[in-house]
Amino acid sequence: MDLQLKNKTALVSGSTAGIGYAIAKLLASEGARVFVNGRTQSRVAEAVAKIKDETGMAAQGVACDLSTPEGVKAIEHDLPELDILVNNLGIYEAKAFDDITDQDWEHIFEVNVLSGVRLARRYLPEMRRKNWGRIIFISSESAVQIPVEMIHYGVTKTAQIALARGLAESTTGTGITVNSVLAGPTRSEGVEEFVKGMARQKGVKEEQVEREFFQNIRPSSLLKRFATPDEVAAMVVYLCSPLASATNGAALRADGGVVRSIL
Repeated sequence: MDLQLKNKTALVSGSTAGIGYAIAKLLASEGARVFVNGRTQSRVAEAVAKIKDETGMAAQGVACDLSTPEGVKAIEHDLPELDILVNNLGIYEAKAFDDITDQDWEHIFEVNVLSGVRLARRYLPEMRRKNWGRIIFISSESAVQIPVEMIHYGVTKTAQIALARGLAESTTGTGITVNSVLAGPTRSEGVEEFVKGMARQKGVKEEQVEREFFQNIRPSSLLKRFATPDEVAAMVVYLCSPLASATNGAALRADGGVVRSIL
């Protein structure tokens, strides 16, 4: 299927690894002009080279911290306008609620929510002028089923869904769409290290750690395994395409069936 993304300019924040990298790679393979983002030049350059090696398509990179106002300002030189903005940048941390400080709350909100706010505020006006654009927030099943072990993370993921819906309301009658994607437990770089570490600690195979995770931590999963970043990216890249023009203001799930509600 041709997703009609050739020559569309796309930025994927936080895309040197994991879901963000998978999205950038798939966008590039569909012919989009992709900008990979990370905080360090070395990580960005490595991801750009990897995309070229895996897809045969070129990508470009912008190294800056998009969780800060200065980072968003810095990116404007390389990217004065965009067709597609994927707000993937995010952090998480397991921490008991009583131990989450004001600084912890402020930092996770700055990275997970305000980065997308600032980028959307920067690029949405130009999308309105062209009457076409795609903005996507990579949220999580934790937005709906708040994890007790990291409540602050869940709150930011809920905020992303609300933000996407609110921005979508402002695009009524245009060629712009704004959606969120609720990713489930995914074998990202961080999860990979977690699984390997737990396997070493317990003296068991990684498969057993994964099996126990879905038995005890995410028992509602229908997939019963970690999704791959590519599986999440497939939905995201479809939403980036002109073919997804009738999907706007939606919170779509790529969660492996973790969320039990049907609405």
